[in-house]
Amino acid sequence: MVLFSCWSLWLNQIEIYFSIVQRKVLTPNEFPTLAALKTNLFDFQSHYESIAKPFEWKFTRKNLSRILDQLPQNHQRQAA
Repeated sequence: MVLFSCWSLWLNQIEIYFSIVQRKVLTPNEFPTLAALKTNLFDFQSHYESIAKPFEWKFTRKNLSRILDQLPQNHQRQAA
């Protein structure tokens, strides 16, 4: 059974953003104070808002249709 909820797509985007924050801001995690961490996070956020571009999703409806077509018929009825 394949279930997609509206909010799961937002979760994917949030997960991608947090992985970027992890790589660009939090690694290595050598912050002398919480205030320094907060400053770095907010500075990165300001910078990222100015350079960010929409993510290019590679998975299309055709990809989903191909996967659904490969499922047995009884599984397709449950997903619909």
